[in-house]
Amino acid sequence: MSVLVTREGSVTLIGIDRPERRNAVDGPTAAALADAFRAFDADDAATAAVLYGTGGTFCSGADLKALGTPDGNRAAADGDGPMGPTRLRLTKPVVAAISGHAVAGGLELAAWADLRVADETAVFGVYCRRWGVPLIDGGTVRLPRLIGQSHAMDMILTGRSVGADEALRIGLANRVVPAGEAVSAAVELAASLAALPQVCLRGDRASVLDQWGLPEADALAQEWTHGERSLAAAAYEGAARFAAGAGRHGTLA
Repeated sequence: MSVLVTREGSVTLIGIDRPERRNAVDGPTAAALADAFRAFDADDAATAAVLYGTGGTFCSGADLKALGTPDGNRAAADGDGPMGPTRLRLTKPVVAAISGHAVAGGLELAAWADLRVADETAVFGVYCRRWGVPLIDGGTVRLPRLIGQSHAMDMILTGRSVGADEALRIGLANRVVPAGEAVSAAVELAASLAALPQVCLRGDRASVLDQWGLPEADALAQEWTHGERSLAAAAYEGAARFAAGAGRHGTLA
């Protein structure tokens, strides 16, 4: 299997397992990734997911050797993206655990995730620039939204390598950890998300995603709609627990 799916508590781990191809994604792998994330989103017992690559590489992009063969990546305006899940809008968070290269389509997979934990070996880049292969898995949309147009344009036009420290500085990486610890740190982060009130967490996450392109008044109205669900679910109970002494001085309740 080119995609591994395991569980640690309520965290689903989804791994690209093609180390002999530096975890390049071909058509069957893309389909398996999309299916794995759909299954995660439909699993009521799963609260967060971690996306990673085996063998010291996150993902080197689309498998260019598969182009023009039956295993080539799907390329159509509808349905799943060429890299698989990049057009999915999930209801639960995904953390990317990045060791080694996350380049071309691999960078687009990383940008699709909600959060990125990189280890010191991580390298990001639009390497497909060198071969005339376009970003068609959300790279030209998500990268500017994550790091701003200036930083994104620098990466997209030049195709240069961006190491872990620079990625942290410009906001592409959310955490940088020692080499070899990306997956364990990402699982720890995902588990911490799983411990929080889920209706509110998912509602606030959805509001962040929904607000792009909306006028401020419409975005605020959308925020209120999500917030009403959270208030009805458990917000008053949570506020009462805080008033009774739980979670003081920044500790988790």
